[in-house]
Amino acid sequence: MESSKITGINHLLFSVSDLETSVRFYEKVFEAKWLVKSKKTAYFDLNGIWLALNEEKNLQRTQIHDSYTHLAFSMAQIDLPDWEVKLKALGVKVLKGRKGHGSIYFSDPDGHKFELHTGSVFDRLAYYRKKSLTFLSSSPY
Repeated sequence: MESSKITGINHLLFSVSDLETSVRFYEKVFEAKWLVKSKKTAYFDLNGIWLALNEEKNLQRTQIHDSYTHLAFSMAQIDLPDWEVKLKALGVKVLKGRKGHGSIYFSDPDGHKFELHTGSVFDRLAYYRKKSLTFLSSSPY
C-alpha cells in the first residue's frame, strides 16, 4: 500500500482573545473577506486560504510574544514599502526583523506573528550554503 501524502495546507486557525478586534484586524490588514461569523468563530477567505479565528478569552498569552514562531506570506520586493506604510497607518505593531532579508514582521492583537517575505527557500538555502552548513544529499533542493 502506498503511503498517503499531504497535499497542501487545509486551513489556518488562530486562537484570539477578542473576536471582534481580530475580525477588524484581519479585514483591514489582509483585506480578508469573511465567510461566516458566529459568537466565538469567524471564517475568512484570504486569497484562497481558509483562515479561521476562534475566541478563547481566558487563555494565558504570555509566551507567544517571546517566540520566533510565525506565518510568512510571499510577496514581491517592490510591494514591501507600500505594506510598511499600510501597517503603520493602521496602527499595526511592526516588529524588529532580520535586517536586509526583504521582510517585514508584524503581529496581530494577540501576538501571532506574520512575515511578509520576498525570498524563496532557494534563496535561503543559497545563504546557508555560504555558511558551510551540512545539507542532506537526498534534499530535493
